[in-house]
Amino acid sequence: MAKHLADQILEYLNTHDETNSLELADKFQEDHQKIVGAIKSLETVDNLITVKPISKKRWETTDEGEHIIKHGSHEAVVYNAVPDKGISATELMKSGPYAKVGFSKAMNAGWIELDKSKDTPIVRKKVSSIVDTIQTHLKNIENIPDNVKMEYKKRKLLQEVIIKIMHLEKGPNFSTKLEKLEADLTSDLLINGAWKDKKFKPYNFDAFGTTLQVGHLHPLMKVRHEFRKIFLEMGFTEMPTNNYVESSFWNFDALFQPQQHPARDAHDTFFISEPRVSTQFPMEYLERVKTVHSKGAYGSQGYRYDWKLEEAQKNLLRTHTTSNSARMLYQLMQKEEFKPVKYFSIDKVFRNETLDATHLAEFHQIEGVIADYGLTLGNLIGTLYEFFSKLGITQLQFKPAYNPYTEPSMEIFCFHNGLGKWIEIGNSGMFRPEMLLPMNIPPEVNVIAWGLSLERPTMIMYGLNNIRDLVGPKVDMAMVHNNPICRLEKTNRANRLSWKVSEQEKIKIQSSREVKIKLREKFLKQSLVIFCDPKHPIYFIELFLQFLKPYLHISMSTHIHSMVTNFPNELADFGSCNSNVDSDMSLILIWKPVGVDPIMVLPGMHRILGVVNIARYLNRLIEQIGINILKYEGNGPLYASKIDSYLDKLQLALYDMDIDGLQTICKKSHYHVMDFPPSFRSIL
Repeated sequence: MAKHLADQILEYLNTHDETNSLELADKFQEDHQKIVGAIKSLETVDNLITVKPISKKRWETTDEGEHIIKHGSHEAVVYNAVPDKGISATELMKSGPYAKVGFSKAMNAGWIELDKSKDTPIVRKKVSSIVDTIQTHLKNIENIPDNVKMEYKKRKLLQEVIIKIMHLEKGPNFSTKLEKLEADLTSDLLINGAWKDKKFKPYNFDAFGTTLQVGHLHPLMKVRHEFRKIFLEMGFTEMPTNNYVESSFWNFDALFQPQQHPARDAHDTFFISEPRVSTQFPMEYLERVKTVHSKGAYGSQGYRYDWKLEEAQKNLLRTHTTSNSARMLYQLMQKEEFKPVKYFSIDKVFRNETLDATHLAEFHQIEGVIADYGLTLGNLIGTLYEFFSKLGITQLQFKPAYNPYTEPSMEIFCFHNGLGKWIEIGNSGMFRPEMLLPMNIPPEVNVIAWGLSLERPTMIMYGLNNIRDLVGPKVDMAMVHNNPICRLEKTNRANRLSWKVSEQEKIKIQSSREVKIKLREKFLKQSLVIFCDPKHPIYFIELFLQFLKPYLHISMSTHIHSMVTNFPNELADFGSCNSNVDSDMSLILIWKPVGVDPIMVLPGMHRILGVVNIARYLNRLIEQIGINILKYEGNGPLYASKIDSYLDKLQLALYDMDIDGLQTICKKSHYHVMDFPPSFRSIL
């Protein structure tokens, strides 16, 4: 169809030398956009035609104008609806959709009169006949005088439309026959020499390349990468952790965890059915482990129970990566002499957990291990402060804890600004002599270690409240594609604290004018149009603008739609604000009855419905320039969720006015926002 239309355009241009898209649309009785599409396809052929874009203004009738052409003007319809004996005003208002406007216009024209001598006002004809000039004019727009056109435009009967048309002329290589142009120089064309007789499409250097479908790193992998870099920067060596299946010996016994410990129960551990047991162990080391468990050794009395090889042989999905730390320390002592080491690992572990918003049956464990002479608890605490400061966490607390393989043991807590409380982020301790000495590690060597999950820091970093939004079948792939790369602050604690102090001092000494200029530089200028019913004024806008005056230049203008017949006098000065060419935010408030006729949304514009959603949008705009001006999303997901809960309650009040007692509450409340109807609209 498109090719046939292109041929028609060339034939017409061959006989007329020049034309335009609007003329061709009338000639071929086709949609103008189809004509434009065909012209653009012809334009790709080198020098076939020359095209110049032209803008043309013309008058068109609106939907209301089309209604008048079909049924008559509103005042004429009202006049014809009045019988000779008259009709009550109430009945007359039901005669048509525009009866109210028609009644007003007919009264002004002197066509009808209102008799108030009786209890019920009666409308009677004042003249014997009328001429519907408006209908006549709209049927023939071209003959309407310009001043009358502008009057009809005010009444929304006519609209001036700008049409972009394309002017066509013959090009240097004009022809009525289209020759197919080759898009690619193929091997066949080169071998046969056929390329010499072919014409090729010009290469479009401005065209964008096709977006490649590439993979995206999961947020877990992004945060894992950052943790790995921190360990490497601190001089750690990564341990091999490619063994998800582990024996109970390395997972429990080598860590001095007794065989009757609750964690070794099937309710907490996933045991393997095939292969069920392992048989390859370093037997000398196994005997030393058995002795320290059952009889005690190295100054320890042990657990004093009958240690069984069958329990140690059971295979399972490892419950922690500390089993790899034990194996690495044992292998370290198979060398001739001990050398201080720093190990780390980040990999999956498996536990038979109850699934909820913060727990899964499989998760990642981050582990750091340092073995050296004379390490103390102070070394552990200092290392933890240095490690977590590189994550941007400087407020730490430690709580004594119990682990079978560490003594002393400490739980690690940090202060979460979003939650406003201390939360547990990891566990730590010094490996017990009962674990280290059977490996032949020298008695003067101590080992400090700590561990934390990968999922919890990732959830905090990316603002997720449910772990199932991060891992599992319910994960939104758009979240994986769109989330930014993780960037952790890699500064030591002293520098971070000094930076905080210096920044606070700088803010204190800055004048209010300097702060204002700085904030305005971050803000993108906004131009907003708000439609509001005068029966329900948006009182909160005035308070909102007054609050923002110290920070932004704001201008506001108000307009009354022609559909508003009785505008309240008390709203005459509503939202008055000085107009400023250099305004950061420009608001245009249009008083208009909602639901009478649709609001046209042009390309690039967006519509937001509801006063609550308007409040959310404006808050987000202001939050861009400073969280301390208006706090919402930038103050953390929990704070935003709390605000949303109050807004949702407000939304419920706006939409369900018939709830028991709500109408009374709305009348008594001094908050005008409670009086806003759900019909409040805004176009941005």
